[in-house]
Amino acid sequence: MKKQTIIVTGASSGIGKEVARHFLAKGDNVVINSSTAEKLEQVYQELGGGENLAMVVGNVYDKKTGEKLLTTAIEKFGSADVLVNNAGIFETRPFLEVDEAYLDRFLNTNLKGTFFTTQAIIPQMLKQHDGVVINIGTPLVNHGLGGVPITAQMASKGAVHALTIQLAAEFGKDNIRVNTIAPGTIRTPMHGDKADQTSGLHLLNRVGEVKDIAEMVYTVAKSNFINGAIINVDGGLGAGHNLN
Repeated sequence: MKKQTIIVTGASSGIGKEVARHFLAKGDNVVINSSTAEKLEQVYQELGGGENLAMVVGNVYDKKTGEKLLTTAIEKFGSADVLVNNAGIFETRPFLEVDEAYLDRFLNTNLKGTFFTTQAIIPQMLKQHDGVVINIGTPLVNHGLGGVPITAQMASKGAVHALTIQLAAEFGKDNIRVNTIAPGTIRTPMHGDKADQTSGLHLLNRVGEVKDIAEMVYTVAKSNFINGAIINVDGGLGAGHNLN
């Protein structure tokens, strides 16, 4: 299988870090990103540094970060084959307490970050007549949970799902595949020690691990015929719940 260059945003922990690790283990080149320089440097060293790994510090909602990610990928590895828009934030706040500044935090990172990073990378994919964009969404866009106040999160992630489908429609003819992977609760630093408290929401009665998502990201990235899909990797959370 051809060696490819993978760009992963939000790679300083959790899913993003594991995605980077997985592609590196398979022999691909990887460019990792985080807004936090110290954490990104730690991950860079943890992943072994080396000639097939590069890093770019910056907020994804800043268009210059996407441009720098592309420049780094091209200058070091010669291509930009797969973009994994993993950077995102998750918090809870009751709807009636959400102000404009709070909502903007989610729109900036989750939506604008995905939008503008993709906008920076797709021109190179057009030149290559080949490319894959994988966004990270959530099954909760289509499966509300009472008692979990996440309207700001869902507004931004719902937009990412819609963006996925439209980009797939606009660029499919150019052999650019755009998909979203929607994880259930995954054991990551984002969820802390509360992850297992949500195990009962999943039909498998357990939460997922970062490797579960990394494996699916890899599968979708290497597929030539998956496009415009929202793929739940959620242990059955989106399908239903256990009564006991």
